[in-house]
Amino acid sequence: MSKKFNGADHELFRQAMQGVRPLLSEVVPLNLPRPLPIPKQRYIDEALVRQDMLSEYYFDPAELETGEELLFTRAGIQHSIFEKLRRGHFSVDAELDLHGFIVREARKAVADFLRWCQVRNVRCARIVHGKGYNSWQKQPILKCKLNGWLRQRDEVLAFCSARPMDGGTGAVYVLIKNR
Repeated sequence: MSKKFNGADHELFRQAMQGVRPLLSEVVPLNLPRPLPIPKQRYIDEALVRQDMLSEYYFDPAELETGEELLFTRAGIQHSIFEKLRRGHFSVDAELDLHGFIVREARKAVADFLRWCQVRNVRCARIVHGKGYNSWQKQPILKCKLNGWLRQRDEVLAFCSARPMDGGTGAVYVLIKNR
């Protein structure tokens, strides 16, 4: 269906087109400026982090770090496994209490205990090292030593300070490699 122009339409078209020049080329160049790069995903991620940080709906004390905690995990250990260890979700199958030990005795006791745990397929153990309140400098000597010793042992996959009910920063949970 084509519509025919009458004289009035033709005159209106001429008036509308007055002053218009025909194009010299059929190709019209677009000289639009390029948009600035905007890291949209970064803004979205940052907004989500702020939202999570300000959310009062979920709080896990195990996620707080005061600087006194011992935390270590070997490469290849899944983050979710380490978080379960930090939250105390593994059952503690063996425990060693180092209260009253001197450094030399404590090192031997830790080595013997870890071997014993691995032979008996203990997956998670707790080592109580104390907070150092009874040491002559009131500093946790065994805690610092234990941090180094456990990192050197191949059978230790990860360790972290225990939950407050299990000794807090005076004890560690140790995740032990299967034999």
